[in-house]
Amino acid sequence: MTTTAPAQHAERLPLLDRVRLQIAADPRRVRLWRWLAPTLIVLLAGILRFWNLAHPHALIFDETYYAKDAWTQWNLGYPSTWPEGADERFLAGETDIFSADGSYVVHPPLGKFLIGIGFALFGPDTALAWRFMPAVFGTALVLLVYLVARHLTGSIAFASVAGVLLAVDGLAIVLSRVALLDIFLAFFTVLAFWFVLLDRRRHLPRLTRAIGARAETPPAWGPLLWNRPWIIAAGLAVGAATAVKWSGLYVAAALGIYLVVTDALARRRLGVTFWPMDAVRQGLVDFVLFVPVAALVYLASWTGWLTTDGGYGRHALDETPWSGLWSWVPLPLQNLWAYHEQMYGFHVGLTSGHSYASPAWQWPLLTRPTSMYYQQDGDLVQNIYSMPNPLIWWAGVAAVLWLTYRFVVARDWRHAVVLTGIAATYVPWLLYPERTIFQFYTIAIVPFMVLALTFALRDVAGRPDDSASRRISGQRVVMVFLVVAVAISAFWYPILTATSVPYEFWQLHNWMQSWI
Repeated sequence: MTTTAPAQHAERLPLLDRVRLQIAADPRRVRLWRWLAPTLIVLLAGILRFWNLAHPHALIFDETYYAKDAWTQWNLGYPSTWPEGADERFLAGETDIFSADGSYVVHPPLGKFLIGIGFALFGPDTALAWRFMPAVFGTALVLLVYLVARHLTGSIAFASVAGVLLAVDGLAIVLSRVALLDIFLAFFTVLAFWFVLLDRRRHLPRLTRAIGARAETPPAWGPLLWNRPWIIAAGLAVGAATAVKWSGLYVAAALGIYLVVTDALARRRLGVTFWPMDAVRQGLVDFVLFVPVAALVYLASWTGWLTTDGGYGRHALDETPWSGLWSWVPLPLQNLWAYHEQMYGFHVGLTSGHSYASPAWQWPLLTRPTSMYYQQDGDLVQNIYSMPNPLIWWAGVAAVLWLTYRFVVARDWRHAVVLTGIAATYVPWLLYPERTIFQFYTIAIVPFMVLALTFALRDVAGRPDDSASRRISGQRVVMVFLVVAVAISAFWYPILTATSVPYEFWQLHNWMQSWI
């Protein structure tokens, strides 16, 4: 009787709990799954992103700009111009027909430099060259989201949920398989948040020990802590994000606010009398650690343009340099500033029409994803459609709303991190309703939506103090959700990768009138 009761009780436990207990019972199994879970997820992500990556041999959507600019930048140090009909000749192997005249580009150089690494590895004669590095970063992004989820949830199971959801998401797959800049932006954005989380784990205990050791009564002012290497690392990541696209500046601002607010709340909890101003003092320290390295990374991304003479606008102010207070600024930096003024004017004034344009207020509805490539040969269709997994997307939107409610009720710092990521990557786009922007810009938002969805699924699965029946039913719902999400991704995968499919199969994906 006494020997069978524990086994009977274990049988009544939810499946996830039984698996967790079995793993926890053997330290070797714990170590195995700590490595095996992310390895399998990254392998899945890599297969989905690298399979048949060189197909189609075409310049897809804005690859016509970024791939050719990356190639000339790799050769000359700056993007240069191409003759009429260059796309066809480039694809046919005439890759040396570019001129030495600088081309007007509106994004910083780092993303194109990273694409250029693929050219250095494979040469310019295969599409694998310009898509290789996006696939590398897209796969690495899945691992990064797994690590962030593991840190936030403390659970291998739910970190795996987050990793799998991003691994199979259609938008994450497509943006990893085309030579656009946005996958690099998403990677460096999540990397910056990961570094801030690592700083939080180190900083708050140090702050607690430092204040507690000062006196028996709480002090009027807390210590200023300079030894925060993860803040420097976050600054490097934010600088890299901004050196890919300027929207990295929003991430820098959001993380700066997050650091100050987090520190202020910690000092208040520790009883520091003047905690608001004390947090501002520490915020100035964080600014010194965070911003200059970000600025240096950004400026370093322009090295090729600064050290050569042929870049667009490289000598724009040579005849009329600045005078007076700013006359000491080196002339190359004056020219770079003038170039940035032109770039800013372009971004603010970009209102040209596009059939796949989608303002930011439409993004949660998923009304107009972007078709990047379409070819039809008789009854066979090849399409690259930057479609998020619809179930993951809409469930993610609902999860963000749920997480907002949970944060208001519980004030959980983990929810605050995810919501800060959502705000930094989405809210600024709402300020430009007239700009020509696209649904695929949301690739920077998707990792945080997946994290929000992971928290929501964790709530559905049930808390440890819930009844066994509640956890069994909740975990079944989560399992069904994951199975359906993976099935939908499999259904969409051919439409994401230009796989030849019958026209009737392609039509089955037109779930909304505005799709495809």
